[in-house]
Amino acid sequence: MPKRRHYGRGFKRTSTLERVLSFVVLAVLVGVTIGLLLPKLSPSVGKLTGEYHAVGDAAETLETLSVSDSRRPKKTYDRELFGYQKVDSNGDGCTIREDVLARDLTDITHTGPGECKIKTGTLDDPYTGKIIHFVRGVKTSTAVQIDHVVALSDAWKSGASTWTSTELYKYGNDSYNMLAVDGPANEDKSDASAAYWLPPNTSFQCDYVARQIGVKAKYELSVTPSEKETMLKVLHGCPGEAVPKR
Repeated sequence: MPKRRHYGRGFKRTSTLERVLSFVVLAVLVGVTIGLLLPKLSPSVGKLTGEYHAVGDAAETLETLSVSDSRRPKKTYDRELFGYQKVDSNGDGCTIREDVLARDLTDITHTGPGECKIKTGTLDDPYTGKIIHFVRGVKTSTAVQIDHVVALSDAWKSGASTWTSTELYKYGNDSYNMLAVDGPANEDKSDASAAYWLPPNTSFQCDYVARQIGVKAKYELSVTPSEKETMLKVLHGCPGEAVPKR
């Protein structure tokens, strides 16, 4: 009669432990593999629902802009390089601030006959939807501020750092890139791109994004991937939105 083989308890414990460890290792490997593949197989909800798809002039112009996430200019940014209010672009003897106030305010009065300076006026603020009664004065003038729709520092990071002084001055005093707006809203925006700030007045967001696209197209400035996504998301809600002509 052949002898039976006897396995000690130690062998059984080792065998069980090995099976448990093998199962754990396999589970980890499967989890890692799924984790690596999931982003490719599962696009964001926004992309699946077409949230980042838009049509119209502004959307088509956006597609012509270069997309770059690299925003580290070799030159240090200095707002003064843009010469804001240091040139008279249209030769009317007025600063660009006074020109924009005269354009965007209604019921305006001047400080004197033939004077450029706006003394009073009414602003239907596009950023907040509020009506602001502007009165020139040390403590009151900041209630209405002039915003560079594409901020100077944003322009610097998206291409302007390579420009000549003439090009920088032109950009810094281009009324196409300016709006008279609520002071606190302008300060809240600071130098943020569309990826980080949009006007709280949602009915103006399409106009705002379309103008930003127009400015960036005019000056061949780039957008970041997140900036482009935000713009497309906004334009998705206003099919056919056009880039402002002036």
